[in-house]
Amino acid sequence: METLDQILIEMLARGGSDLHLAVGTVPKIRIDGEICPLGETVIGAEKLETMLRAVTPVNRWAIFEEKNDADLAYEIPGSARFRMNLFRNSHGIATVLRQIPSRIASIDELGLPQALKDVAAYSDGLVLVTGPTGSGKSTTLAGIINHINENFQKQIITLEDPVEFTHTDKRSTIIHREVSEHTKSFARGLRGAIRADPDVILIGEMRDMETIRLALNCAAMGMLVFATVHTNNATKTIDRIIDAFPDAEQNQTRIMLADCLRGVVSQLLCQKSDGGRIAVHEILLMHSSLPNCIRKGSLSNIRNIIEQNRDRGMISMDASLTELVNQGQITKHEAYMKAIDKSRFQSRDK
Repeated sequence: METLDQILIEMLARGGSDLHLAVGTVPKIRIDGEICPLGETVIGAEKLETMLRAVTPVNRWAIFEEKNDADLAYEIPGSARFRMNLFRNSHGIATVLRQIPSRIASIDELGLPQALKDVAAYSDGLVLVTGPTGSGKSTTLAGIINHINENFQKQIITLEDPVEFTHTDKRSTIIHREVSEHTKSFARGLRGAIRADPDVILIGEMRDMETIRLALNCAAMGMLVFATVHTNNATKTIDRIIDAFPDAEQNQTRIMLADCLRGVVSQLLCQKSDGGRIAVHEILLMHSSLPNCIRKGSLSNIRNIIEQNRDRGMISMDASLTELVNQGQITKHEAYMKAIDKSRFQSRDK
C-alpha cells in the first residue's frame, strides 16, 4: 500500500505545497495556488485511516477522535516538514498537509520589505502579521524572528499549534512551546510565558478574546509581541481586534491597542505573470497620529497615514499591487482581483 511519505515525496517532486486527502476522492495537491489531482486512485476509508494512524502520535489521535479535528507537525527526516490538520467531513476522515520549508530564509532572501528589519528591532509593543490562510504569514514571521536571532541578544518564546519553523539559538535564546503538547491553550501558554522573562513572544494565532487580551497585556508590560490575524489590511485588523470584545470592553481595548500597537503587516500571495507566486504587502508602522486614530475610532484616517509615509517604509496594498504591475511581475487582472480600490485597476487585460 502506498504510504503517506510516498505521496508527499511525489507532491514535492511536482512542486506542490499542500496535499489534500479525503475518503472517496483522489489525492490532490496545490501547485502555485491551483488544486490539481495527484494520480487516479480513489482513497478508501480504511486505507486512509491506516495511513494517518501510522504517522499520528497516539495522544494527537485521541484528540482527533474526541474533537474530530487536530493539528500537528509531521516530518519526513532529511526531506521536509509539514503542518498537518486532521478533520472529518461528510464522507469521513480527511487531512491537509502543508509543507514547511526546512530552511529558514532571511528577510532579504524572502524578498520582504526592508521595513521589517526595523520592525524586528522594536523593543516592545504589538506587531500583527495578517492575511488569509496560505498567504505566507508563518514564513514572514520566521524571517523576522530569524533576523532578531541573528542580530540581538533576546529571550524569544514562540507559542504555536503546532510548532512550524524550528529555530536554533544564534545570538538569541529561543524556546518553542506547542499547544496541547507543552501547554493546554494559547491563553495558558501566554500566562506561563510572562513568567519566563521573555523579550519577544510569538503567538501562532490569536483565536479568542482571552488570547488577545493577554497579548495586549504582554505588549503593555514591555515585551515585543508578534501574532497573526486572518484579515487583509490594517484597518480591518484593528476592527477585528476591537470587535473581539463585548461592547462594554471595547473602549478600554481601543486605549490599550492605541498605546501598544507598533505595526500591521498584511500579506497576500499573487500569481506571477511568468508562473509561481509573489507576496504583496500593506505595511502600517507606528506614527504620532496613529494612537489618536485608534482611540477615537477614526480608522478611515489610517489610509492617509500609510499613503503619506512611504518614505518611512509604509505602503498600502493597492500601491504594492501597482508596483508589481509596473514591474511586469503580475497582470492587471491579478491586481484587480486583490485590490481594495478596484477602480485603480479597471483595465482587466491579462
